[in-house]
Amino acid sequence: IYATYAGGVLFALLAFGRWSDTVGRRPLLLAGTVFALGSAAVFLAADSVAWLLVGRVLSGLSAGIFTGTATAAIIEAAPPKWHNRAAAVATAANVGGLGGGPLLAGLLVQYAPDPLTLTFIVHIGLVVLAAAAVVTVPETSERTGTLGLQRLAVPAEVRGVFVIAAIAAFAGFAVTGLFASVAPAFLSDVVGIGNHAVAGAVASAVFFASAATQLFAGRIPPQRAVVVGCAILVVGMAILAGALALSSMWGLLAAAIVGGIGQGICFSRGLAAVSELTPPGRRAEISSAYFVVAYVAISLPVIGEGLAAHQWGLRTAGVTFAVAVGVLAVVCLVAIVLREARKATVDAI
Repeated sequence: IYATYAGGVLFALLAFGRWSDTVGRRPLLLAGTVFALGSAAVFLAADSVAWLLVGRVLSGLSAGIFTGTATAAIIEAAPPKWHNRAAAVATAANVGGLGGGPLLAGLLVQYAPDPLTLTFIVHIGLVVLAAAAVVTVPETSERTGTLGLQRLAVPAEVRGVFVIAAIAAFAGFAVTGLFASVAPAFLSDVVGIGNHAVAGAVASAVFFASAATQLFAGRIPPQRAVVVGCAILVVGMAILAGALALSSMWGLLAAAIVGGIGQGICFSRGLAAVSELTPPGRRAEISSAYFVVAYVAISLPVIGEGLAAHQWGLRTAGVTFAVAVGVLAVVCLVAIVLREARKATVDAI
């Protein structure tokens, strides 16, 4: 059920990624709010797994539209003095929203009456406010694009950097996907804490840490930043493995924060490293390819975690996941160091 959301996001990125260049940002953003309202309505009425899957697909379509269109709208609407920060603000808002959801939901489920209804009513109210805000802001697109599927391609001159950045992004988003989907189970089944508000706080911590980091990571050169981000991811996964082994709630929270910091650096600065070498006319397709890797990482490793937990138990599966992501981050780190060393040797010659 969780992974179905990522499927909706990927479809929206590929199917609607170019539409806002043609019909405008506001119409696509309003379409995203319609999908979000439809998702909440389906969840309110759902009485079977099939309807839950439909609701998740609709929420994924909404998020997929917002991911590209809202980011472009924020960058275009930003005043000149905010031009260099606009992309980071847009990305931080996206990730911050991903963190706000589980935190608010956890509080409502734990302390509010009729949480299975109230949670989605609150969501509907927030979506209506967002739609009203979209209506009041001016259109920012010049509407010069053409309708069609978003092309995914990586030019040869940027392929080496893209592969390394994509591996780092995959590792980072696998961590956020794990905490978003499995953190409540870690707390209840491994640590023994069934409080939904605590589960929401731990799940949201990885996203808030990522969002805050992205606002400040822009000062670090992209390639160096990805190395730092990968190293932090390794530390975060070591903490996660230790927390699961010791059944520590505070360890899980620390792993979420450290992992979120590493993910935020890897994702934002990895995209910056790719963008630096990308021809201006091909940035949209390369950015879309990068986001596709990220959203595959949110869902695919979580499915693997679920299958592993069924066979080995949740604790062992979680430790195995932490080791796998740590190894992936180390591979990325070593690849960057070797690439930079080779480049320095060539420049010296």
